[in-house]
This record gives sequence, C-alpha cells and structure tokens, in this order.
Amino acid sequence: MTALSAQQTLHRGYRRTLWWRWACLGGLLALVLASFIADLATGPAGLSWWDVARGLLQPQALDPAQAVIILDIRVPYALMALVVGASLGLAGAEMQTALNNPLASPFTLGVGAAATLGAALVILLRPNIAGLGADLLLPLAAFIFAFLSCLLLLAVARILGSALHTLVLFGIALLFGLNALVGLLQFLADADALQQIVFWTLGSLARADLQRVALVALVLALCMAWSMRQAWSLTSLRAGEEQARSLGIRVGRLRTMVLLRVSLLTGVATAFVGEVGFIGLVGPHVARLLLGEDHRFYLPGSALAGALLLSLASLASRALLPGVILPVGLVTAVVGVPLFIGLILARGRSSGV
Repeated sequence: MTALSAQQTLHRGYRRTLWWRWACLGGLLALVLASFIADLATGPAGLSWWDVARGLLQPQALDPAQAVIILDIRVPYALMALVVGASLGLAGAEMQTALNNPLASPFTLGVGAAATLGAALVILLRPNIAGLGADLLLPLAAFIFAFLSCLLLLAVARILGSALHTLVLFGIALLFGLNALVGLLQFLADADALQQIVFWTLGSLARADLQRVALVALVLALCMAWSMRQAWSLTSLRAGEEQARSLGIRVGRLRTMVLLRVSLLTGVATAFVGEVGFIGLVGPHVARLLLGEDHRFYLPGSALAGALLLSLASLASRALLPGVILPVGLVTAVVGVPLFIGLILARGRSSGV
C-alpha cells in the first residue's frame, strides 16, 4: 500500500507539473497575441484597437489609407518581429543546451556578427553568382557565414573538452573581431552601401514584407519540427554529456545538428532584419524559469518568449519617441545589456569566483 500510494503521489505530481507547463505555454501565447495586436495599434496614424481588429477581420471595411497602414505596413512589421524573435529564441535555447553554457546565444558567441559580415560583403561587392540576385545572395551569404562561425565554435568546443564554460570568452573575442571586419567594410563602402550596412548593424524591421515573413516562418517551422524530434536527446544532454552517451546518444552528431539549425535560424533572421542582440540570450532564460529543462516544453517556450520580447521591443521602438521609429536592435541592446551583466554576475557568484 505504501509503495502504491507513493506511486500515485508521484503520478499526481507529474500531472500537476505537466498542467503547469501547458498553462505557462498558453500564457506566453496569449501575451504574444496581445503584444502583436498592441504593436499593430501603435504608431503616428492614431488608429484604435477597434480599427485594427476591424481591419484584420473585415479588411474591405477599411478606407484606402487605413488599408495601406494596417495591411501593407504594420502587419508585415509586427509579424516579422514575431517570427524573428521566435527564431532567435529557439536558436539561443539550443545553443545553451548543446554547449552547456547559460551565456551562449547567437549574439554573444558571434554567430549573428558572422551573418552580418556575410551580408555586408554582398552589399559591398555586389557579386553576380550564377545569376542570383541580391535578394537571394544576402540570406545565402548570411547563412554560410553563420554556419562557418558555428563550425568554428564546435571545433573550439571539442578542443576545450570539459572546459566548455570558457567558450563564451572565445565567442566574445570572435564577436569583437567580426565587428571590426564589418567596421572595415563600412570604411571602404560608398554612401549607398554604407547606409545598407549600418541598417544591418543596428537591426530594423522597417523593410519587412509578407514574402520575407513567410520565408523566415518556413525556416522556423522546419527547424522547430526538427528540434522537437530531438527534444528527448537534448534533455538528456542537459543532464550531462556522460549520461547522454550512456543512453546511446551520439553527442558530437547532436551538437553538429544543433549548430546547423542555429545557423539556419540566425542566418535567415539576420538576413532580413539585421543583427538583433540579446533575444537569443534572454528568451531561453525566461522559458527555463517557467518551464524547466524538459525540452518538449522548453524549446517552444523559448520561441514564444523570444517572439514576445522582440514584439515588445518593436512596440517600444515606435512608442518611445512619437513620430520616430527607432532601430529595434537599439531597444533590445538597451534592455539586454543590464540583463547580460546580471547573468554574468549571478554565474560568477554561483561558481564561487
């Protein structure tokens, strides 16, 4: 009877944990939808929430000016914030798991800077490769450079072995080196190319359109499905590399797959909005606090947290200075820098340094 009672208690506790996690995911989704509607209703045109809701449900009821503002400008802008934020949140969650470092993210380890360097080279050199236009070469170059940086990080991680915690220092050095190269390209660029490169480095949603949103959303959906198929393996890896190996998980192959997904997510997202920092760092921490380490919930939770954070940043970029749209990368940096410093200090205290 005692063993049966203990088993029932454990079962009830597990069910309560599952219900809590599902409730947290539902709450995050509700907040994302609310932020999306608020983002649509914010701007100098003075449209109300009712105007926005009417425009989404009955677009034929809008006058031509309102239709252009809501459907052609604000909807792509707000949707791009969601899909890019979700992509960076998912990428950050996978990097933190694969490298066993809570400070890992596409921004702090230089993956976003590498994607920016690839795009800056295309902007400056204007190459004509196999007849591909700039619209295809930009995301392709961003992905290739992001993937190469991930391969470099993977090689360094294998060299370091158990000292993976020092990888973030290498990533920060890589970040500064890549930013220096981007600065050199800016110095060599003409006025038009310089403007485009600066747009990339600041990060902006201003050039969003539905085709680009659809492409980022497609990559996000494919990577999320791929990640969820490996959710059990990632949860096991989080419990320790030796334990994961004892369960038959090929850790090296798993890390390679993770970094490939990170390259795809970061490269495509960065290709259309520029370098947006700290979403991939903060979003996974929010999800971990709410949902724990079970990657069946942690991965979608990180994507939702990233989408919420960038949507709120998009909202703030238009609300802080009336009539002026700030680059969203500046907003995320202002919020992310103190959070990043806090994480470093908390990690130092927990390790006794």
